[in-house]
Amino acid sequence: MCVEDRISSFPDPILCHILSFLPIKEAVRTSIISTKWRYLFASISTIKFDGYSMSGLTDRNMDSFKNFVDRLLKSPDQVRLDCFRLSHEICSWNDGDHDFDISGWICAALCRGVKEIELQLSYLEDILPAVLFTCRSLVTLKLDAVGHKFKFPSDVCLGNLKTLHFRDSFFGDSIHRLISNCHVLEDMAFIECDFYNISKINIQIPSLKRLILDFDLGESGGLNYVVVINAPNLVYFQYTDVVAKGYTLSTMKSLEKARITICGCDTIDSQIIATHLIQGICNVRSLHLTINEEIFRTSRLPIFHNLIEFEFLGRGFSGREIWLMEFLHRVPNLETLTLNFPVVVGTQWKALEVPSCLSFHLKEIEISSFNTHMIEMVSYFLDNAMILEKLIISMDALTVTQEKKARNQLLQLVKSSKKCLKLVVIL
Repeated sequence: MCVEDRISSFPDPILCHILSFLPIKEAVRTSIISTKWRYLFASISTIKFDGYSMSGLTDRNMDSFKNFVDRLLKSPDQVRLDCFRLSHEICSWNDGDHDFDISGWICAALCRGVKEIELQLSYLEDILPAVLFTCRSLVTLKLDAVGHKFKFPSDVCLGNLKTLHFRDSFFGDSIHRLISNCHVLEDMAFIECDFYNISKINIQIPSLKRLILDFDLGESGGLNYVVVINAPNLVYFQYTDVVAKGYTLSTMKSLEKARITICGCDTIDSQIIATHLIQGICNVRSLHLTINEEIFRTSRLPIFHNLIEFEFLGRGFSGREIWLMEFLHRVPNLETLTLNFPVVVGTQWKALEVPSCLSFHLKEIEISSFNTHMIEMVSYFLDNAMILEKLIISMDALTVTQEKKARNQLLQLVKSSKKCLKLVVIL
């Protein structure tokens, strides 16, 4: 039976685009299909090497592999690169055993006008070329460098960079040189990173839309730097840290979603300082908040007029139920509430003043890690959430016997509330 080869009739640019989605090993294997396919892999615009690329290689053919990569990246008359990526899920590219020319590969990608570079490397000493931080073609730069202390050159300038991500790295004051010379940056992330010998983290980027500052919660005591953010067009903000020395946040009128995880410290002013952080995001529409103590004084908080979604994780401090209800008084237009914290027996729910959002706007409540101590809290919400449409209860932490008892109690509460609502129970 003769099968027509329609794919081979496609123009070379389309075939190269298809090959760019394959692992490099599979792309090279297509060279045996026919004469037309023999050298197509060398013209792909996306080059990604991971541990799979080296799997099965012995010391004998390692030199052949290095020569292949050199020819693939450094050959003249090659097409412009869209993406160059090195990751080490299985092996390390620069552990000293293989003598790969990582710096040369990066320079070759830069010479080919690469738009995106993503490097996941264990050691970066003397590997990153200075030209990486002056490249005009780069649009996306993601660097995962375990324990590396970055020091940026004086002429750093990434004029077309829109996405900048760092992971598991250390930064001194030269980071501000980099940030201030990324004039069109839209997405910036520091994940599991740390700052040293620095008095201020100063982020002043009008074009920024997405910002992640995910630092080490294991720090003891307060931090010695102030966090300053002036990003009026920010849409998404994620912050994880212990309380800093201070916070100065400009008004974020476009902020849609924020995820705040913050831990208190032993300093006297930590509550006041932390409250300045939450005040800076008062225009947010969706807030995910995790705290380990009553770190935000509700009496000092602004009114969150735009907030319609709120997820609260209160860990390890007494009085979180009272704090929650006081906070709900600051969110008059809330429509969706998600709770994930252990309720303490003894809270006098019936004595609590009812927030206006329960009476007029709250439509959906989700309670995670439900236990039998929460029945009175559920009863309070059913009695006072006047337009509630949906109640989601997760019982994954209960035994079979506890599940059965809790379901019966919940069904009885829903029936007695005389509300037309949808009850969803997740086991």
